[in-house]
Amino acid sequence: MPKLIKLPGLIDPHVHLREPGATQKEDFVTGTKAAIAGGYTLVLDMPNNPIPTISPETLQGKKDLANSRVYADVGFHFGASSKSIQYFEVIKDQVFGLKVYMNPTTGDLLMQDDQVLEKVFSAWPKDKPLMVHAEGDTLQKALGLAKKFSNKLHVCHISLKQEVELIKQAKEAGLNISCEVTCHHLFLTDQDKEKLGSFGMMKPPLESSDDQQTLWQGITDGTIDMIGSDHAPHTKEEKLGKKPAFGVPGLETSLPLLLTAVGDSKLTIDRVIELTYTNPQKIFNTPVQENTFVEVDLEESYTITNESLQTKCGWTPFVGREITGKVKKVVLRDQLVYDGQNIFGPYGQVLS
Repeated sequence: MPKLIKLPGLIDPHVHLREPGATQKEDFVTGTKAAIAGGYTLVLDMPNNPIPTISPETLQGKKDLANSRVYADVGFHFGASSKSIQYFEVIKDQVFGLKVYMNPTTGDLLMQDDQVLEKVFSAWPKDKPLMVHAEGDTLQKALGLAKKFSNKLHVCHISLKQEVELIKQAKEAGLNISCEVTCHHLFLTDQDKEKLGSFGMMKPPLESSDDQQTLWQGITDGTIDMIGSDHAPHTKEEKLGKKPAFGVPGLETSLPLLLTAVGDSKLTIDRVIELTYTNPQKIFNTPVQENTFVEVDLEESYTITNESLQTKCGWTPFVGREITGKVKKVVLRDQLVYDGQNIFGPYGQVLS
């Protein structure tokens, strides 16, 4: 017998929908279909496109492209650069956060100049999340800047034991700080690299089982606030090229993996709701979606396949994995948008 339960429409604060400029990987249509299939009714899109979101014009251009084409609600983050600081006051109410890239990753928004970083942390509004890609020792620098300028700091995709410990200490010291972890760091380790090859390459990279165990401890004790998929699709050809791109898709596999962890007694449903809805909604101040819910079957088991995916890239590092917990229905503002097989719409909204 199915064991059906209702969850709120989930919120993912960290996705890369790849439009404009990289639509061979993903676009607003396919990316938001993937979100709906994964139980996410609201996603926040990152700024590191080939045409980066670093001015009022590029932000508006992105909104115009998404308008009337999204199946889930979509909001946007702004990108930090030496040139974008001048626009912070203009765009602050049109975005949900500022993304600061302090370590190398996809795109051209890397910031390592200490003087420019100080200007960014100083100028960004104190009541809005300032999100950092800050790995390892770089996280210490981000924490110091956030303390100096009283920022609302959000640390993206933590992966190391060292990072969990630094964030725990910062929280105990009273810093206004939150953090996220991805399912690829919770459910894969560096031991999976040989099997996955370039399809297991992402930033930050997969780490040791000891690091992973500390991430799970952070989930349990509340140090980690939310799940961010870091949905970062690339084509199979890009992954198999001479210089493979970093990043993996995650919108469609995150909730099933978490539900499987519930079945394995590693998580409770209440904690899943906190990680995927309550905390993202509170920290990023996203609008409440009335009459919106996801229905899941906690006991349906199946194997993840590439063929079943909505994402344009058409692959997942979790292919072949046995899962228990399936999305059966998604309702957005009283409108059926997914019946377990078919996606209806587009009924999503572009948020500001």
